[in-house]
Formats: sequence, structure tokens, C-alpha cells
Amino acid sequence: MSKLKISGSFVALVTPFNENGAVDLGAFRSLLDFQRRHGTAAVLIMGSTGETSMLSPEEKRAIIVECSKMKTTDMAIFYGCTGNNTDTTIANVRFARDNGADGAILAAPSYICAPESDIESFFLEVADATDLPLGVYNNPPRVKTDLHWEQLLRIFKHPNYVIHKESTARVGQVAQVLAGRPDVSVMCCDSPNLGLVVPTMSLGGHGTANMTGNIAPAELAVISRPWTGHAEAGDFKEAYLNLLPLLHYTYSAINPVAVKSLMKALGMPVGALRKPLTSLQGEALAKGVRVIEALGLDRKYGFSIDRAALAA
Repeated sequence: MSKLKISGSFVALVTPFNENGAVDLGAFRSLLDFQRRHGTAAVLIMGSTGETSMLSPEEKRAIIVECSKMKTTDMAIFYGCTGNNTDTTIANVRFARDNGADGAILAAPSYICAPESDIESFFLEVADATDLPLGVYNNPPRVKTDLHWEQLLRIFKHPNYVIHKESTARVGQVAQVLAGRPDVSVMCCDSPNLGLVVPTMSLGGHGTANMTGNIAPAELAVISRPWTGHAEAGDFKEAYLNLLPLLHYTYSAINPVAVKSLMKALGMPVGALRKPLTSLQGEALAKGVRVIEALGLDRKYGFSIDRAALAA
């Protein structure tokens, strides 16, 4: 079987909740369709943008089962399957595989702040336990563990790894990974503060693993398109500079507070954040709406802005 290849915009989807605070499984269909219609190559469900640490095991299993029923051939669905230890992670990955997942994204287990050598072994042990396509999310701000490019290249020799997402600010690390020519799609976070998008794409990266695509999927699809010539580079420059105000806004609060608050204000079926997180209100929210209007995204996507929420 040929190895799964992902390039372009890989959007980390929010988790929608209903008015009672329960997971709104039906709303996932609307969100997935929105992504599919606007050029997203793949989505990650239950990543950090999906408030995964605040979902129960039962909710996670239900999300995998129901969202996998919504799969189509033109957009891959991956799930965040990191557990609090190796055995739990393996069980999560196997459940996802048995219930129709296209792949799983793994980070280092949170809170334990494990040494990098242990986390390298963790990634390899999980990969040995499944044939599901996997991705590595190197995100030290969230989990403290920070893998070096030499460790990443060793991990990527495992045939089950197909994606790497880097969320550090080290351009040199991305360059070294790409120079190693691993058989994986090298992607980066879309945070403008980390500043990895421009160098990653210019050095031959395969796309971005982003959260801003929840709101602007077509725009993220443009800046996530691999460069094969001058045309892509030119399109990228114009699109990226134009999108900077929105990128800065979606990262103006801890993920996913800004992006999900703005989605709700734009009339998207996402519900509230799960406590203890709370939504942006008043001027903090109105600022995001002004960015959307200035970019013309409200007209392009037909957003229905909740003016009452902005006045709160």
C-alpha cells in the first residue's frame, strides 16, 4: 500500500459544543463541509485547537466514530490520539484505526515534562503498535519536551510517520529536517510570532498545520501550497502579507480562545469554550470582527455577525 501523502492546508478543527455544553456531533458535519469546499487538504480533530485535554474518553471515542462516518475521498481526517502515557496512546491510536481514521497526530504526553530520549522512544513504540499513518507534533510550549532535528529524523525513518508539524521558532531546525529529506510532509504552525511559515515554504515545506483555517480556509490553502515555481511564491507573498492581521488576531489569546470566540461571533456552529476557558467579549471580540470585515471575509464566506455579542 502506498504511503499517505498530505500537502497544503492541514486545519486543526475546533470542537463544537451545543447550548448544554455537550459535544455537538452534528455541527462537525457543517464544519467539515466548510473546510472541504474551500480547499483544505486535511483536518485534525481533537488537537489543542479542539480543546482535547478537556474532553472525556467517552466523548473522544464518540467523536472518532461519528466524524469518521463523514469522511470523503478529497479531505483526510486525522485525530489527536495522545494519551497520558504510552499504553493509553496506543489504545487511542488503535481505536481510531479500527473506526475509520485516516491518521493520528501525536505530541509528547503533557505535564510529565519527559526527557527527549524517552519521548523519542514513545513515538517509536506507538508506531510499532499500529499501521495507521501518524504525525509528530513538536510543541514545547504546550508539553515542555522539545525534540532535536536529529531525533526527529530518526523517528521519521519509521514507515508509519507521514507528517511533521513544528511549533518552535527555530528556522534552523526546519531547515535541518528538510535537508535530511525524510519521507514525511514537513509542515509548520501558522503563528506569525513563531515566524516559521515563510522559511518553511521557501525551503521546500509541504504546507501548514494551522488553526486560522477554521475561519479563512481558502486563504490558508493558498499560503500552504508547496512552492514549485515563481507563481506559487508570488501568490504566497501577496496572500500571506494580506492575511497577517487575521493571523495575529487568532494568536492574540491562548489557542483556541480567539479563533473559537470569533467563529461564534461570525455565526459558525461552534458553541462556547469549555470552562475554565471563557470567550472573548466586547472590544477584544470586536477587533477580530473588524479584521474579518476589512479583509472582506464576511462577504466571501457569508458570515452572519452577532452584533449583540460585540456589544456585551
